[in-house]
Amino acid sequence: MRVLIIKVSSLGDIIHTLPAVTDAQLAHRSLVFDWVVEENFVEVPGWHPAVNQVIPVAIRRWRRNVFKTYINHEFKAFKRALQAVHYDLVIDAQGLIKSGIISRLSRGLTIGLNNRTIREPLATLFYNKVYSVPKTEHAVDRVRQLFSRALKYNYDKSVVDYGIDIDRISGGHPATGRKQVVFLHGTTWATKHWPEHYWRHLAHIATDSGYRVLLPWGNPRELRRAEFISEGNEQITVLDKQSLSGLAQKINASSGVISVDTGLGHLAAALAKPTLSLYGPTNPELSGTYGAKQLHVNSNFKCAPCVMKTCGYSGPGVTGNFEGQKYAVIPPCFSSHKPENVWQQFENLLQE
Repeated sequence: MRVLIIKVSSLGDIIHTLPAVTDAQLAHRSLVFDWVVEENFVEVPGWHPAVNQVIPVAIRRWRRNVFKTYINHEFKAFKRALQAVHYDLVIDAQGLIKSGIISRLSRGLTIGLNNRTIREPLATLFYNKVYSVPKTEHAVDRVRQLFSRALKYNYDKSVVDYGIDIDRISGGHPATGRKQVVFLHGTTWATKHWPEHYWRHLAHIATDSGYRVLLPWGNPRELRRAEFISEGNEQITVLDKQSLSGLAQKINASSGVISVDTGLGHLAAALAKPTLSLYGPTNPELSGTYGAKQLHVNSNFKCAPCVMKTCGYSGPGVTGNFEGQKYAVIPPCFSSHKPENVWQQFENLLQE
């Protein structure tokens, strides 16, 4: 049986789909999956041994220059790859209009969520069959339920297996278990950023405790933050720019991870690394890191979680002090996550 998965982005959402692939593979050993995904995340589906072919799509890039895309015949090439196989089922696990269109362009019976439980109800126009999955479930469970209904099997909700083949990431090199911690400080929303001075303070606590700190980055702004965090501390390494597989290797080789609300935090969870995730304006109940050894630290600030990309707090300012320097804590909802407390909670997590 050949099944096409459509889950194009973003990193966390793609990783949230992996346990459903594992469930399906255990229930139907003959299943073969292909997967349509944004070109920036093309490495990830291939980490799962049940995925046969990864079909890259470049919607984000194409919509910036539709005419160039047409002239270069990129879309035609994508369409040929998409239609090269007649699938038994096409499962749109994204639930957006763009993913619905891709499902309709493919060859096979299209499956998705119904208009009461999907993110963009118009996407249901592209499906042959729809299922209802409660919005109150975590994102991982919602995808698992959709797959189980479409492919007609039961699964054990208490067991979560992302199915990642470590050898496909590490090239056969095992995790070293060295005493190092990865700080995932980069994220998309401005309101999800833990204050830079907090990161710098936490890094000093970590290195004073005998850990080496690794700082990945993905853009110039994140690089500047990493350089600020590491300044003057030789036990902190600002990594070279990494591929997703490279970052997965660094995470897998670490003792654990401290992260803001970001896709790479979900990668750490998928690798079953002890991960402390810092939440301010967002709520991890429906989309937080999921699996074993995960600790969610939520803000107790009066307006959190606001789930807003722009902070609307208008009360008195909140300040902190480190190395004799006073600084503003922005957004203020993170003032409940003091670096000393975060490190203590992280050490407790490592000892569990």
